[in-house]
Amino acid sequence: MPASIILANLSWSTPDGRTLFSNLDLSFGAERTGLVGRNGVGKTTLLKLIARELRPQSGAISSGGSLGTLRQSVQVKPGETVADIFGATEALAILRRAEAGEATAEELAAADWTLETRIASALDRAGLGATPETRLEALSGGQSTRAGLAALIFTDPDFLILDEPTNNLDRDGREAVIELLANWRAGAIVVSHDRELLDAMDAIVELTSLGATRYGGNWSQYRERKVLELAAAEHDLADAEKRVAEVARSAQATVERQARRDGAGRRKAAKGGIPRIMLGGLKERSEMTGGENARLAERRRTRAREDAAAARERIEILQPLSVRLPPTGLPANKVVLRIDDVTAGYRPGQPIVRNLSFNMTGPERVAVTGPNGSGKTTLLALILGELQPWAGTVRVMTSVSMLDQGVSLLDPSLSIRDNFRRINAQADENACRAALARFMFRSEAALQIVSTLSGGQLLRAGLACVLGGPAPPSLLILDESTNHLDIDSLAAVEVGLRAYDGALLVVSHDEIFLKGIEISRRLELPAGLSRQVSVAE
Repeated sequence: MPASIILANLSWSTPDGRTLFSNLDLSFGAERTGLVGRNGVGKTTLLKLIARELRPQSGAISSGGSLGTLRQSVQVKPGETVADIFGATEALAILRRAEAGEATAEELAAADWTLETRIASALDRAGLGATPETRLEALSGGQSTRAGLAALIFTDPDFLILDEPTNNLDRDGREAVIELLANWRAGAIVVSHDRELLDAMDAIVELTSLGATRYGGNWSQYRERKVLELAAAEHDLADAEKRVAEVARSAQATVERQARRDGAGRRKAAKGGIPRIMLGGLKERSEMTGGENARLAERRRTRAREDAAAARERIEILQPLSVRLPPTGLPANKVVLRIDDVTAGYRPGQPIVRNLSFNMTGPERVAVTGPNGSGKTTLLALILGELQPWAGTVRVMTSVSMLDQGVSLLDPSLSIRDNFRRINAQADENACRAALARFMFRSEAALQIVSTLSGGQLLRAGLACVLGGPAPPSLLILDESTNHLDIDSLAAVEVGLRAYDGALLVVSHDEIFLKGIEISRRLELPAGLSRQVSVAE
């Protein structure tokens, strides 16, 4: 039987009663499928249902073939090694005893002599230079993710179930995952906002509040279709609104014609030309005709309004959020950041940043790049004053804000609205609500408590509070802050940041995002020794 996953009449609602799917029918075959949709629409929940981590509230899920699941983050236990997540610790111990001549006859019979070679092959395919003995706590977050991916492909499942597999990975790690999936010939279901990764897919399934729609082809082909769909929806809306106006005009014209006929009848009756018995009949027919016309007009109005509402709903789903930013007024010749011959680290004698000099002037756009562990986070801590240099100086010479992956700028105990008012004290309630609405936090959504938000909603709230106020910072630092944004939101943020007239310092491994915000220079931090490398884009 071919490997397949079939969802039939699947329904699921959140604990607070919000419906994510209703009577969802969907199937996956032995192909690579990208699962996309806005934050909060239920992508991760759907993966958990497929992986049997959740039970459907109604409907059924059937699968033919084995599943291998990769979480968004690998939870590391103290002392855990690469061999542990491969489930190969005892089997490798048998091989070690066999090599030392200490294995029993039973152990020798059970020994898997190809195990080490297969583990090494899986680690290589995931782009991780580690051994089975490597402790996971010695790996960076991105390396731990690669280790988890290697352990997953080691089992050779019929379906890979991957939730944001390139989050927290450096450039080399991202490329390793992209290459792995490009060469994967079994089934794969991938939730991701990584457009490079999605371009390696065979199909895209879009999850919206209206259900799921499958598109053949990769991400680029899907986007071409979506542009056409948006244009069609806008045409349908214009047509429906035109019909609403036409129905209103027609109904008014009908009422006016009936009124003229009734008026003429009354004038004729007043002259005494119509018998009294006929007058009663004419009045009754007039009332019946008027009532029927009114009912017909109301049916036509209702149908036209429903068509318009459906078209607006489609546009709401197809149209990404809007990001419009007020100007910072940053002069082109103003130095906003000066780093002079800085050396720093966390342990004496073990510098992470060494002899680094770097300046930013005016509305420059600089990407800080380098492999995991090269000192990017350390550099940001120096700029924000959270870490003091051992030698040299760091000076920030303008207003600055940073959005990190956890959006620590926001108070998790407060609502989005209250966070906005706290960060933008000069903004009144109307300005606050208007700014949050531009980031899709309308009416009651603006009152959500930050601690209850999903990862993507959290980042969107942070962007709204920092960039939506009347006086955005002249220097904005982004530390992998787009990792959890859905793709439509990411594209809208790119548009907004292109219009931002302040200075941008961005840590990101997403090359499409860096290109989208028009980065002009790069500060590359190679592992072990930080130095400046400026690259014209």
